[in-house]
Amino acid sequence: MRFCYANRRHTIFPISYEYTDLKPDNYTDAFLSKTKEIGFDALEIGLETFEYIGQRNELLDFSKRISDFGLTIGCLRSGGTLHDAKNGPKNIERLHKSINIAEIVGAEIVNGALSAPARLPGYPPGSLPGSEKGWNISQDSSKDSMLYTYDEIAKVYKHACDIAKDKNIVITAEVHQNSPVDNSWSAVLLHNKIDKENFGINPDLGNILWNYDVPEETFENAIDSMASISKYWHCKNLQTVYHPENNRSVFLRVPLPDGEIDYRYAISSLHNANYSGYMTIEGAWAGDQWHNDLKSLNYAKKIWNELESIGN
Repeated sequence: MRFCYANRRHTIFPISYEYTDLKPDNYTDAFLSKTKEIGFDALEIGLETFEYIGQRNELLDFSKRISDFGLTIGCLRSGGTLHDAKNGPKNIERLHKSINIAEIVGAEIVNGALSAPARLPGYPPGSLPGSEKGWNISQDSSKDSMLYTYDEIAKVYKHACDIAKDKNIVITAEVHQNSPVDNSWSAVLLHNKIDKENFGINPDLGNILWNYDVPEETFENAIDSMASISKYWHCKNLQTVYHPENNRSVFLRVPLPDGEIDYRYAISSLHNANYSGYMTIEGAWAGDQWHNDLKSLNYAKKIWNELESIGN
């Protein structure tokens, strides 16, 4: 198991930036040194960061800068719906662009979620059922999707995998709220339709937890169903505050050992499936990210090392 950092806060004195729109210069010496110091092997970096870089030689320089701190760019984060008329064409272009950039910077994974911005967000945004996570309905959910949706998505991914294969890049679809791939059965369905060696699933259990007010399936059944087809793995944990009178839940993000998902079981399931990819810690939203994310990382490493010692 290797460990990748998908930081969801980008703060170390004297800088603090929004993680969804990071520029290359935002990856400061202090940030990269701290990431390596606490024990990560790699970084997940969004396509938007690379879009600030124009030339191939600049991409290579940025990749070298990351590697100079003993890190790699493990994953290039892309994503967005691939089958709807408004967003699909643009997101397909972004997927292909991500593959080309991943080859240059040495990223082995291109990961994406098949979700779109809320079409009926309400005011304030997220106030209408289905417009955000934690409602009793979900935009573009698997339970509302037809088979042809997965057929169309599969066509796009098959073509992308063919392009990526010669570049030694793996494409992963993330189990994600407000998307047609939002639970284990829909992930397995899509994976079977694509059937490419360099395609896999990102079995993000946190997204199953907060997709609805009450989760569709148990986390144990979900991870067991997806372990053998997983090629990249987002990990976060949450505590739920359930308001049954409103058919609504809200969620507090916490370090991996402190939430409702049993990551000891989940890590054991991946270990049993001989998983060798990245376990990617989706970090803290608020507070001291380094304290919280180190807690998650140490917890995960301890369990993995225990499992490895038993196996030996």
